[in-house]
Amino acid sequence: MTDEVLNFANIHSKQGITSVNFTYHFTVVRTNFFRVLLFSVFLSLFPRISAYARQTITIPEVVDAEITLDGVIEEAAWSKAAQFRLLMHTPQNNVDASEATDAYIMYDAEYLYVAGFMADSEPDKIQAPTKRRDDLGLDNDWFGIFLDTFNDKENALAFFVTPSGLRTDYQTFNDAQGSFPINADWNTFWDVTVNQNGEGWSAEMRIPISSLRFQDDEGKVKMGMTVIRYVSRKVEWSTYPNISNQWGFWSPFKPSQFAEASFNNLNSRKPFYVAPYLLGGITQRNLLNGTETEYEIENTTELEPGLDVKFGLTSNLTADVTLNTDFAQVEADNQQVNLTRFSLFFPEKRLFFLERASTFDFGFGQQDRLFYSRRIGIQNGEPSRIYGGARVVGRAGSWDVGFLTMQTAPAGELSSRNNGVLRLRRQVINENTYVGGMMTSLLGTDGSQNIAYGFDGVFRLFSQNYLTAAWAQTFDDDSNSDMLSTQPSRIRLNLENRDYSGFIYNLDYSYSGALYNPGLGFQNRSDFTRLGSSIGFGWIPEDHPVINRHQVRTEGFLFINNATGSAETAEAGPSYNLSTKKSQSLNIDLKYIYEDIPFSFSLGDNVSVPSGAYEFFGSNFSYETSTSRLYGATISGYTGTFFDGWRHTVGLSPRWGVSSSLSLSGLLQVNYITFPDRDQRLTATVARLRALYMLNTTFSVSAFTQYNSQAKGIVSNIRIRYNPREGNDLYIVFNEATNTQRDRLNPILPLLNNRTLLLKYTYTFTL
Repeated sequence: MTDEVLNFANIHSKQGITSVNFTYHFTVVRTNFFRVLLFSVFLSLFPRISAYARQTITIPEVVDAEITLDGVIEEAAWSKAAQFRLLMHTPQNNVDASEATDAYIMYDAEYLYVAGFMADSEPDKIQAPTKRRDDLGLDNDWFGIFLDTFNDKENALAFFVTPSGLRTDYQTFNDAQGSFPINADWNTFWDVTVNQNGEGWSAEMRIPISSLRFQDDEGKVKMGMTVIRYVSRKVEWSTYPNISNQWGFWSPFKPSQFAEASFNNLNSRKPFYVAPYLLGGITQRNLLNGTETEYEIENTTELEPGLDVKFGLTSNLTADVTLNTDFAQVEADNQQVNLTRFSLFFPEKRLFFLERASTFDFGFGQQDRLFYSRRIGIQNGEPSRIYGGARVVGRAGSWDVGFLTMQTAPAGELSSRNNGVLRLRRQVINENTYVGGMMTSLLGTDGSQNIAYGFDGVFRLFSQNYLTAAWAQTFDDDSNSDMLSTQPSRIRLNLENRDYSGFIYNLDYSYSGALYNPGLGFQNRSDFTRLGSSIGFGWIPEDHPVINRHQVRTEGFLFINNATGSAETAEAGPSYNLSTKKSQSLNIDLKYIYEDIPFSFSLGDNVSVPSGAYEFFGSNFSYETSTSRLYGATISGYTGTFFDGWRHTVGLSPRWGVSSSLSLSGLLQVNYITFPDRDQRLTATVARLRALYMLNTTFSVSAFTQYNSQAKGIVSNIRIRYNPREGNDLYIVFNEATNTQRDRLNPILPLLNNRTLLLKYTYTFTL
């Protein structure tokens, strides 16, 4: 299906195809899926069996704690809190930390209180280079807590603070499995203050019970919990409880390894927040006149109200309702160079879609998924109006529940559409195994429709060996799909070992029918069978003076066109990654690539790749300097053949924490592509400069400008944010897009493409 976000790769008319044929016999046995489904149901009949002996701790209730939130742990109530000392996690595991950390936790009827005293033998070297909300990096010292509020051993909420008072909250999901298993854009209501002295620094957190969703049995509550401290200059992590580092960098983030915290009189509180907003602004666009002889400026103004409401349906289910939805304050996407024939993938940044977003995960590997929230309210890379909608997420009994409905306005040739999603899943057998289902619907007022549904499961077999299974089907008004046919279906089976160290492997099988078309999902190609595998070995040498962890593996995959039985894409080769105790990292790989291109596609500037079969070789590399320093850079590149030519790519991403009030970062990526036999060459460049000024933790100004030679344009964005308290926000946003190479079209393009100045004010009432 076509992507509805930025896409610079164009598909042209079909030409002759040269392919390499494989002896290939593929039969999809329809009953296999139903056997898997029946087996999943059979598993769900059994009680769950705990896989780990978890450390337990009881969190005391303190009536009328009367904590003055000043960062100084001196109130008498703190003496009644649960107290514990953190142990070093890395560079050595389960030993005393070089800088001691004592943590305190307690609660009353309104709040959960968390405090920490972070001793430091060199307090003048404490690092806190930023004050901006959620701008937490490894060049900061920080302290905080993870709470697996539903005790599902898979998802958790994080609350962290730095010595400058910077607040960060986010969600981790999928038991911290994957390349970036956190949702850093999630925010909720809570407060924290810090204090520094000659012995170190301390913090006091106050988290409203209404900001946490959990199941209580007449006040009896169990949550997963981990407390973490990070000392940047030493690249030292400390945790309570001690957690093995066998899973690599994300080890301390894994909910399955948390301690179990018991609360004996904790009653849930249903939140009720009403957040009206007012948006006003002016937009200028250069549009062709009626005779298409020149461009004329069109000015439009807007002044619109909107409303967001959040309330608790039950102690475990939260509803969000939005009217006249607007996301004007959301930062623009980072520009990318597309050197493939496929659509680009962009992450979700809109807060409405982010709370417990992992509940809606239904993936098929890579970036393919049954539900991709950016399908809603974004058409052809541009925001489209959302009239409103509702979202329910949480837990009902043993089931994780997610429901979403949004009504979008007509956009271009598309009618107004209702976007609907229903997601259910539950744990079975043990805390790392679940089965579930999802259904999505896309219903247009013109009678168009697209329906998708499927079942999935993750099964922990033994130790760190997991089986993932997923199956889905789609139907729309343009197809004559048969429910018993594999043509509208998508299937995936994956068997893997999730350890970082020791022997590791991954075996993957995927199938997509020709009629599979998830209207609210993301899929780059159809009618294929994919076979993939990797094997490797990893080491975590705790006593090595330089190396923190390193891993070698060889991996490959093969895409087979179901219609022809021939190979469409193949890739194979070895790779090596290394992380040092100073937080430097190195990645390098060698690749053999085979591509059978059915249609020619454009790379831009009259440079294209003709249809045909190609074999080429190349190598990728990246090196990142120490992330614990206030300045650094990532250097990356590729060199090798590229279809019937050559490609050489180099990228540089510098960063500099100038002070606690100013930080700078940038990107320069240059791709030089040449096809000597066809006398074609292309230089594709992306450049980005970003600056952030922070007066304090409540007022910030961010600005960036991006240049993309493929898009032949420059995009600039300035955001001023004043956030005196959670839920009370004033944004002033300026966006501008300008054209480069203006004489490429007739009439000549104007310098200004469009410009917008917006002001948005939101005030949240707590009822």
